[in-house]
Amino acid sequence: MEQNALGTDLEPCCTDPETGYLRDGHCRHLDADRGRHEICAVMTADFLEFSKANGNDLTTPRPEYDFPGLDPGDHWCVCLGRWVEAEDAGVAPPVVLEATSEAVLDVIPFSTLLDKEYET
Repeated sequence: MEQNALGTDLEPCCTDPETGYLRDGHCRHLDADRGRHEICAVMTADFLEFSKANGNDLTTPRPEYDFPGLDPGDHWCVCLGRWVEAEDAGVAPPVVLEATSEAVLDVIPFSTLLDKEYET
């Protein structure tokens, strides 16, 4: 089984709506996923606005893709590159470490993720 950023079994990020490249609820590392949807993030208004302003509107429903649109508080597998851009801009959303692929550690230091850990 794939490991999470904590080195334990990868847990689901969200199943309602279903997220992940495979829409199976998991933020997996997959060679076919060029966007690297590997970070389980908890949406914030600031991040959603940032993403929309940078070409990826995650708030508007897209029924043709079975996508309901996201609201602050929703969990979603975000692209590694977009999360890093948001972090650089000071608007990165909190991260659910148990549901974030350990593969992101090749780009993001664990300490950065830990600083952004979602507190339940």
